[in-house]
Amino acid sequence: MKAETVPLRTDDEGVVRIGKTRITLDVVISAFHQGATPEEIVYRYPTLDLADVYAVLAYYLRRQEEVERYLANRRRKAEQVREENERHFPPEGIRRRLLARSSNREGEA
Repeated sequence: MKAETVPLRTDDEGVVRIGKTRITLDVVISAFHQGATPEEIVYRYPTLDLADVYAVLAYYLRRQEEVERYLANRRRKAEQVREENERHFPPEGIRRRLLARSSNREGEA
């Protein structure tokens, strides 16, 4: 009997994805933390394979500390990207700018 490998792969940006899908480990673990069963996760994300979800969750349960470190790092990076975007594109006044843009378009019509 041959041991199966965990269906996880790391893409070029360092993001862990499930099997051959674009679904991230973050998404599956988040759904699991929210109480979703493996079947519910596959229902939400039909590109996933049920056996893969079970394997990923088993991996997570055996290596929670390691996976949680990875997820915390992903959250930190996402926050850094959000802050950088806000520096380049400040949210202040966005409603005013959108309304002005909308009025300009209506005036052109």
